[in-house]
Amino acid sequence: MIFKKAVELEILKKDPTEYTQVPKQQITIEDLEGRKSLPNYLEKQELKYFLQTAKKFGLDQDYLIFLLLAYTGLRVGELCALKWRDINFEEQTLNISKTYYNPTNNRKEYKLLTPKTPTAVRIIDIDEAVINELNKHNLAQKETMMKYRDRYHNEDFAFANIDEVLPGYPLYIKKIENRMRRLLKIAKLNSNLTPHSLRHTHTSLLAEAGVSLPQIMERLGHKDEDTTKNVYLHVTKEMKKEASPRSSKNSRKASNLDLY
Repeated sequence: MIFKKAVELEILKKDPTEYTQVPKQQITIEDLEGRKSLPNYLEKQELKYFLQTAKKFGLDQDYLIFLLLAYTGLRVGELCALKWRDINFEEQTLNISKTYYNPTNNRKEYKLLTPKTPTAVRIIDIDEAVINELNKHNLAQKETMMKYRDRYHNEDFAFANIDEVLPGYPLYIKKIENRMRRLLKIAKLNSNLTPHSLRHTHTSLLAEAGVSLPQIMERLGHKDEDTTKNVYLHVTKEMKKEASPRSSKNSRKASNLDLY
């Protein structure tokens, strides 16, 4: 920048840095494993308990919202922007092509934006259990549409408000964050967790299931993410410990829980 400014001010005739390239720093596995900080996420047993709590004590749509986030790794903005036409019930896939933007939390002033990177646009497979819950939710939403048919904001949003003030408008991110905080308090789990923590939880589930890091990165929709690598390396490292002869008995017990 300095040399370019010097050329602009005619102090220099030529920018000596014009054809130089700054090499990209290569991060080694040792570097990643050496990092002490890990993002907050739920262990498998904790996730099971959290979803049970959401099913029993959750407000409307809570259970499906957090089930979908945990089982797909969606960003919460991608979930808020999700439309019914993005869901292929026959193929059991989600088409992720947009994100919700509303910095003021004014429900009427939302925007749908294209993802920041091309890798964020993706089609992912979803579990049959999630498909079944989406089907139930679809039927319930149609009843809401009929109830408020004269003023329902019918823009095909899968997760929409059901109140009589602004029915049909998409749920906003802050509301989902507040809903999760409430459930964490009821379940007496880590109160620092956020909806984004379920994205890291999804990474840990996939790593534990033996899915490779490149496949996980593709599913999450990012090209390079150190946080995901940290979670992946942490989980796989713990799996190696569990695979040792000393802990083989405990490993067999743990594998009996088929959450994902």
